[in-house]
Amino acid sequence: MSEIVYEFEDILEQIQHTLATEDKQQFREIFFENHTYDQAQIYLSLTLEERKLAYQFLTPEEMAMVFELLEEDVEDVEEYLSEMDEAYVSRMLAEMYSDNAVDVLKQVGEENVRTYLRLMPHKTATELRQLLNYDDDTAGAMMTTEFIYVHESDTLKTAMSTVKRFAEDAETIYYVYVTDDENHLTGILTLKDLIVKPDEKLVKDIMIDRVVTVHVNDAQEEVVQTIKDYDFLAIPVVDDTNTLVGIITVDDALDVIEEEATSDYSGLAGVNVDEAHQGVWAGIVNRLPGIVTLLIMGTVTAVLFRHYEPIIQQASIFAIFITLITGTAGNTGTQSLAVAIRKIGLHEEEQSFWKVLVQEVATGLGIGLISGGMVFGIVSLWHGSIVLGGIIGFAMFASIFVAALTGTCIPFALEKFNFDPSIASGPFITTVNDLTSVLVYFTIVSQFISVYLAK
Repeated sequence: MSEIVYEFEDILEQIQHTLATEDKQQFREIFFENHTYDQAQIYLSLTLEERKLAYQFLTPEEMAMVFELLEEDVEDVEEYLSEMDEAYVSRMLAEMYSDNAVDVLKQVGEENVRTYLRLMPHKTATELRQLLNYDDDTAGAMMTTEFIYVHESDTLKTAMSTVKRFAEDAETIYYVYVTDDENHLTGILTLKDLIVKPDEKLVKDIMIDRVVTVHVNDAQEEVVQTIKDYDFLAIPVVDDTNTLVGIITVDDALDVIEEEATSDYSGLAGVNVDEAHQGVWAGIVNRLPGIVTLLIMGTVTAVLFRHYEPIIQQASIFAIFITLITGTAGNTGTQSLAVAIRKIGLHEEEQSFWKVLVQEVATGLGIGLISGGMVFGIVSLWHGSIVLGGIIGFAMFASIFVAALTGTCIPFALEKFNFDPSIASGPFITTVNDLTSVLVYFTIVSQFISVYLAK
């Protein structure tokens, strides 16, 4: 066990002792000696009774700093909020950065949302209502309205005064945005500009007027890619009239990257990888529908075997190679699936579908030819029959080709019809390829069976 873990356990024990003795002053001294991340971990480690005391010892403003760093499931967030007084929750949410407050509000029921907003200052409630109206997975849903902007006609001295006045409430002060009389975004400054340039200079004379922006309705993945491409710490968000409505910081982009990675892992595995935080029953309920679906699809494969049973009875040698064919085809399909989902995740599907299709089909052809050739040689030498080797080798080639085609096309088709491409998970595409490869295999075998039996 690391030294950090030991230290945290010691701190937690001290915190719990102050709560047990209801020593508010000592609790606050120990609690605020820690980083806000550690404060959040301490909070999560407390029992219900201990948390109720913590709410009495911490102001809503102080609790807001803790809640900023919580990344819990919906049920947990609702439980924590239900432990607090409604007015306490409302004040806490009002003190949080708007994007984080919106994230919390989206995890509670509509009735509670209305209650919390009603108890907030009118201006704050209006801002949060507007942010709640943006579609999920858009720039508007992840942006914050706590940023610093100055007028283009200000001097740098005036601009610096503005930064100092609003710095405490801003999510970042490194970028200072420049607007005109109608709040249109016209440029951008950095904090370094304000420090090193002469105070009497006008903002419009030194600002960068070619500003990279994202639209409020842009997809989150596009926003993340833009931040990554330009190596930004934050990026401004504008509407149709180029009015500055918010900013998105790099930490929010990292959250989206983590969510996308989790979604990708979950999709390829056909399971929610966050289930470790859930109970056994929740895991069963979440996984069972997918397993049952795959079970039904697997039954179709069994029906195909039944249909081609006469061929197997005529020449049982063909049954030996079914696992080889389906396994290789399944792996090929999963690889093509991963490439396709990656392109969709980068929102490159419109311009790259045909490119990806050609690339994956060509790759499938190459792998199929090599694998089919190897199988042809092995089977021919093993069983002393070129015809049998040719049938199995060609079936291998055809199955791999079809698997590459299927693995590429299915995710794009799902995206085209507004379904989540992750539905085509690894287990799903493997089962589909089992079906298609068995069908391809026995179709080829049935066509060549008479030639083989004649030998």
